[in-house]
Amino acid sequence: MATKVKTTVKKAPVKKTVAKKAVKTTKAPKKVEVATVPAPSEEKQEVIAKFQVKEGDTGSPEVQVALLTKRIEKLGGHLKANPSDNHSRRGLLGIVSKRRRLLNYLEKRDTKRYKAIAQKLGLGK
Repeated sequence: MATKVKTTVKKAPVKKTVAKKAVKTTKAPKKVEVATVPAPSEEKQEVIAKFQVKEGDTGSPEVQVALLTKRIEKLGGHLKANPSDNHSRRGLLGIVSKRRRLLNYLEKRDTKRYKAIAQKLGLGK
């Protein structure tokens, strides 16, 4: 005859949670800062005015190439005075590459404009 074995399972005690009242907190409105872009320097404005294709033009390849050429000239002078400044030398190489890419783009798109800007700036292949 089989005997019955009683097994008791202990249950974990039930924790009673008390519902908390929701408290509304008011946060101060976030301050939105408007980024102000400083006006370009006089030197930069002169270059833009000289090479712009139409009024208010600051992004045409001609203007970009002229601005990069101005930066290259400045960095060249800096590197003559500081020949061991390799960080600036690397930056100069990047600027020269960017100008070359813009000139290649302009040459593909409009050879007449390319020749005009190259002659104005004294650049040539």
